Amino acid sequence: MREFLRRVWYLVNRRRMDEELENEMAFHREMAARAGRRSFGNMLRLREQAREAWGWTWLDRRVQDLRYAVRTLRRSPGFAVTVVVTLGLGLGATAAMFTVVNRVLLRSMPYKDAGRLVVIQESGRRGPLLYGVPFLDLQQWRARSHSLEEVGFANTNRSISFLEGDAGTEQVDFPRVSANLFATLGVRPALGHGFAEHGDSFAKTGDADSIVLSDAVWRDAFGGDAKIVGRVVKINGDSYTVVGVMPRGFSFPMGKANPLVWAPVTLGDADKTRTSGTPMYMVVGRLKDGVKLEDAEAELKVIQASVAKEYTDLYTRDLVTSVKMQRYSDTLVGTDVRRALLALFAAAGVLWLIACVNVTGLMLARGTARQREIAVRGALGASRWRIVLQLLTEGLLLSVAASALGLGLAVVALKVFAHGLATQLKIQAGVMPSGAVIGVLLGLTVLSAMVSSVWPALVAARASMEASMRQGGVQSGVGRAQHRVRGVMVVTQIAMSMLLLVACGLMLRSIYALRHVPLGFRTDHVIVGNMTIPTYKFAGKNMVAELYEPLLERVQHLPGVQSAAMMTEVPLGKTFNMVFSFSAEGDSAAAIRKRDFRAQFRVVSPEMQKVFGFRMLTGRFFNEGDTAGSQAVMVVNRAFVKAFTSDNDAKKVLGTSLMSLEKGRPSVVVGVLDDGRQVSVAEQAQPEIEVCLPQITPRSGLYKSWTGMSVAMDLAVRTELSPAAIVPELRAAMQKANPALAGTKFTTMDQIVEDSYGNQQ
Repeated sequence: MREFLRRVWYLVNRRRMDEELENEMAFHREMAARAGRRSFGNMLRLREQAREAWGWTWLDRRVQDLRYAVRTLRRSPGFAVTVVVTLGLGLGATAAMFTVVNRVLLRSMPYKDAGRLVVIQESGRRGPLLYGVPFLDLQQWRARSHSLEEVGFANTNRSISFLEGDAGTEQVDFPRVSANLFATLGVRPALGHGFAEHGDSFAKTGDADSIVLSDAVWRDAFGGDAKIVGRVVKINGDSYTVVGVMPRGFSFPMGKANPLVWAPVTLGDADKTRTSGTPMYMVVGRLKDGVKLEDAEAELKVIQASVAKEYTDLYTRDLVTSVKMQRYSDTLVGTDVRRALLALFAAAGVLWLIACVNVTGLMLARGTARQREIAVRGALGASRWRIVLQLLTEGLLLSVAASALGLGLAVVALKVFAHGLATQLKIQAGVMPSGAVIGVLLGLTVLSAMVSSVWPALVAARASMEASMRQGGVQSGVGRAQHRVRGVMVVTQIAMSMLLLVACGLMLRSIYALRHVPLGFRTDHVIVGNMTIPTYKFAGKNMVAELYEPLLERVQHLPGVQSAAMMTEVPLGKTFNMVFSFSAEGDSAAAIRKRDFRAQFRVVSPEMQKVFGFRMLTGRFFNEGDTAGSQAVMVVNRAFVKAFTSDNDAKKVLGTSLMSLEKGRPSVVVGVLDDGRQVSVAEQAQPEIEVCLPQITPRSGLYKSWTGMSVAMDLAVRTELSPAAIVPELRAAMQKANPALAGTKFTTMDQIVEDSYGNQQ
């Protein structure tokens, strides 16, 4: 009966009993599976270990980290934008400055083993002599030196010449060089040959009518004619035979504004002397392999000490008792420019460091906010190293985006400052980031990621998982160590920012003071035309009477012109500089003082004072009565009086005869001008002598030496008209006066002054 009743109960409750049985069996299966999994191990970790045996696991993980980083940053756009902009500004400034530094200071010279090339100058009581070395001296250096493999030289004449090519007349620089100069530089012509194929390869005196073209002249003037070698062309009206074409990119001296053509030096009787009329040359030497610059310089100093004894004039001997040797690459950029560029590059580097410190702080704060997320990942089996790599991947992704932004900012900045780079650093072609700059930027990208992300990643990975997983773990606060770290970073950032702010403030103060320096002349409503004049077309003619005066007469009668004048170089013009020095003889103190005297020398027309408004201290300026047949006169400035006299009395200089324009025609001082800035807005006024243009005649020794080169004259016009209105009229007047003046370049005096300000800034 009991069994019967039990079976009836089972029959009535069969469904419930089946469910209980299924649940119990499922429980036992789960317990068995869990025990099996426990004995088998972590399946995710085992799967990763198996994949590691296949290889390329690191790539899969990095792709996973990258995808996760993208998703994470997309959820925090404000943080991502802040980091990218902050770091992009630092990288952009650094990339822009490195582009300029690389172009100006680190450029490679187109010569073989350029690091062995040196420039040698004579030196003595007044320091290195900038105007060159006589042939007799450099000849002894070459013969007696054991440190120099070869010595080459070139004349220091910087006049512009005119080449008649297939496309018309082109302005070129036309230095004469020693026959071995190209071999000294380690470069051979791409077409034809050089000047040292036959005879003496050092100072060849033959083939004076041979020339070698630069690649730019060959292509621009002759269309890249493959049969150019042997062709006869004209330079300054004289015929020359082309014997070679140099490779593309070659130039010497480097930094010339115009294309280059070279001819061999022709030595004459003057090269056998050491007098004031002796030609001077720029000397380039090549050190022997393994010889140090200091050792070669020490050797040449010993040689020069004995060479100086051959000078019969004691004053000149005192100026050439030693030598100064420099790497040729170091002579291409002035010391002031080098220091300024390096200072700006250092400032950009500090700005980048500030950005990195700022981003590090942001990454630390973000790591604190993500403690629970990092703890969960650790609890799921992620190692601390894997977490560090994940955070580094996020930092690298942000750094790459910042670099892209920085590269764009650098390009924009270089375009904005293109005019300043062209006028102040002589970078004519547009300067843009090169492959080397992009390579450095890529390195900075990785370095930025490491600097700004490694520390925050390590701090985040070392955080306690248990504390972060507790309820409210995110609000549990930050440890004392992290507080100290953040404090150090804040102090560092403020210190570096203050460094830049103080430096910038001092610079702005200097610029403000510079902007308020009195120039000594008016700049408003003045148009300046720089005329490069082919003097060979006026051989046997009086350029003053046949060109300058008729042109001035024509310009002065143009509508809207208030006054017009000519000057060899307008203030701050940097076009055609001449220097006056006395030719006193003897070794007395008075004679030495005179021979040490240097003054700026300018030829001006009488209207110049009206154009620029120069103020007279005493006496008068030139006027219409100062002609070729009248008393020769000159005007000096206050700085001249200070240097020339002991009591600084301007009136005592009046009537003094300083020089003779021609034999038997002494020139006397009739006026003293107030000082004005001549070379730079930052440089004090230098002694200056001005002579009257109408009084320069073909009989004058000054006229002969002046017109022996292609003269650059500046036309200055005061007008109330806008440049757009008056320049076409001026250009037409010049073309009527002489077709050779059609290419005259015009600018405003305000722009010339602004460029001078920009150079100092």
